[in-house]
Amino acid sequence: MSALNDQRAWLLDLFADERDGLVLWFLAEDGKRLRLHQPFPVTFYAAGAPALLDEFERYLRAHYPPRPAPGLRLEHTTRRDLFAPSPLPVLAVEVLQPAAQPALFHAAAGCFPALTFYDADIPLSLRFGARAGTFALAYCRVTYAEDGRLHHLQVLDNPWELDPPAPPLRILVMEPDANPSHTRPRFLKLMWGSAVYQLPLDAERPLLVTLRSLLEACDPDLLLTTWGDTWLLPELQRLARKWRIPLPLNREPGRGLARKGEKTYFSYGQVIHRGQQVYLFGRWHIDRCNAMLWGDYGLEGVLELGRVTGLPVQTVARVSPGTGISSMQILTALRQGVLVPWHKQQAEEPRSALNLFYADQGGLVYQPLLGLHRDVAELDFISMYPSIMVHFNISPETVGPRRLAANTALIPELGLSIDRSHTGLVPKTLQPLLEKRIHLKHQAGALPAWDPRRKRYRVCASAHKWLLVTCFGYLGYKNARFGRIEAHQAVTAYGREALLRAKEAVEDLDGTVLHLYVDGLWVKKAGASQTADFQPMLDAVAGRTGLPVSLDGIYRWVAFLPSRVNQRVPVANRYFGVFQDGSLKFRGIEARRQDTPAFIARLQLDMLETLARAPDADHLWERLPDVLACLRCALDDLRLGRIPLLDCLVTQKLSRKLNEFRVPTPLARAVAQLQAVGKPVSPGERVRFLYLRGEPGVWAWDLPETPNPAALDRARYRVLLLRAAGTILQPLGISEETLTQWALSRAVAVGLPVGESLPPGRGVVNANVFSSQRASLP
Repeated sequence: MSALNDQRAWLLDLFADERDGLVLWFLAEDGKRLRLHQPFPVTFYAAGAPALLDEFERYLRAHYPPRPAPGLRLEHTTRRDLFAPSPLPVLAVEVLQPAAQPALFHAAAGCFPALTFYDADIPLSLRFGARAGTFALAYCRVTYAEDGRLHHLQVLDNPWELDPPAPPLRILVMEPDANPSHTRPRFLKLMWGSAVYQLPLDAERPLLVTLRSLLEACDPDLLLTTWGDTWLLPELQRLARKWRIPLPLNREPGRGLARKGEKTYFSYGQVIHRGQQVYLFGRWHIDRCNAMLWGDYGLEGVLELGRVTGLPVQTVARVSPGTGISSMQILTALRQGVLVPWHKQQAEEPRSALNLFYADQGGLVYQPLLGLHRDVAELDFISMYPSIMVHFNISPETVGPRRLAANTALIPELGLSIDRSHTGLVPKTLQPLLEKRIHLKHQAGALPAWDPRRKRYRVCASAHKWLLVTCFGYLGYKNARFGRIEAHQAVTAYGREALLRAKEAVEDLDGTVLHLYVDGLWVKKAGASQTADFQPMLDAVAGRTGLPVSLDGIYRWVAFLPSRVNQRVPVANRYFGVFQDGSLKFRGIEARRQDTPAFIARLQLDMLETLARAPDADHLWERLPDVLACLRCALDDLRLGRIPLLDCLVTQKLSRKLNEFRVPTPLARAVAQLQAVGKPVSPGERVRFLYLRGEPGVWAWDLPETPNPAALDRARYRVLLLRAAGTILQPLGISEETLTQWALSRAVAVGLPVGESLPPGRGVVNANVFSSQRASLP
């Protein structure tokens, strides 16, 4: 036997290979990239009537003999179904070659639709992770032979470490100089460390030769691209075929690019479009424009999601948080020996309409007290719904019809009970993730601003937030493998009760609750303005609910805004304010909307930042001249044509096919323009357009021609601009109508001249309105 090598390395990639079984690529500490392999049989299970199982076994033996490949081992055994009271008789089908398992299973399942299948479509990374304890970038000790056969693997860290060993990733950034959907790019920009290369795309052969040399010399672990999935990598592959110059985009020899087609689907009330995806072997490819929530947590967050979910980094960058939390549940099930159903089997229990009325009420929302408020504390339950699932042991298999028994909690309003005799699968999955997020947030708050760990901790906590939020939704998702609507309703019932108890706790301490929204409270108390002043409230809320709660911050002032349709009706999630450290928080205003032109969102942020410089609510009026100066500059830039067309773009998502529009909205007209030039748009895609004067009133930005800037509908943009400014100044007593009059007369609405004079008396009226509002500040 040849001598064995021993290395410490990070797991980069793994995939099935027809010849070598399972291939694993590692980043070794000495800088080498190791390609190792080992046999890895995979097993799926079938359950059903005994006669049908026997027939299924005969079918497999006839069509897939033990030798040659794929090779099968069949065994009748029993396994645990999460929802079955006793072990389930199943036929175990072990496929010796993992690369052959998907095709074999789908062919067999198509012939036997009456059977129930388990562990059938589990990603290979989860199967291996459940068996070996690995995850993306796991730090391992590997022992292997000279021929690359892996003999032993020992994982030296775990997904829940706050500061895991940093892998020596080599990253090559590739991006065209323009959005390919808008115009043909002219250059390809490459960044490797501090070196930057700009290659003309018209010189196709030199481009390929240079890129090939760079890939071979640098041997990157990650190709980080812009529009790489939908344009760049397919275009490079087309050029490589044209010039017969192979590009080593893959590190794995002999492998082509793996693609997934574009798709449109409906999720959480939205139509979502995902572009084509391109995957590599032996190294990663991530397209920043096609990565899910890249803007929220970037590469650090993607790597963290790979660690905690067990999914490959290339996959977890592109899939939804729901897929991530589902993968974590599958890992928990595999490690506990629980069968993972191919399709969901559980249906909702029949119930009366009255029971449904009580059960399906969702989260608790109070209407806020309209207006401007000072010294307001925001109390936030830390990951409220996941905390409820863990604390009260809510899981699909623990929630059932009401019964009286030991270790059972009752939910009378739902007619349900919760079994607490054992920890459910969902709480067991969530607990380490929830604990890690709490630790990350605590550590990030304790670290000084200059510490580089502070940013990484916050990014990782943001990535965790999306997993935890989605976990609650997946309890009620119709296709979730481990979902059950009764468990989903139990969580919201506990959430409503917790929020009511929190409100009572605050009021018992002489506090006033200004607003309640699902998992947060906005409260104030006479004389309370510092963190220590609100600590008794935090302690009381945590004591009464049993859930972790934190002080999200104390506002110097916060404004709760009304509906645009009816000024007397509050809107639960439409407010803005400034914390004592000067940071802003705003929800539901134009700057948060994706369809707001950039220059309007920028104006609104400038106005908020100007108001934030006031030391407290009593001095807000002193900032009005500067706020109105910001507005005047924006109006002047719009009138004089100084705003770039790119900043005037309106971006809207297409929610249906063009022929389903009954009214030719601006979005529909822009889509029709694109389709007329051969650029079809699918539901879920975003469309950018400008408002122009005359017919058809819009100009789709991705049309081949450039619109005439003089044709811009400045009157319409002025209306949008003043509406956004009115949102900010409304709590100060200045309405949108007043701003419109001021814009036409070119003077300040509170009587402070910054341009032409107001008509007689108008400035005095507005000043009185503001003075009245100021005097009534809480």
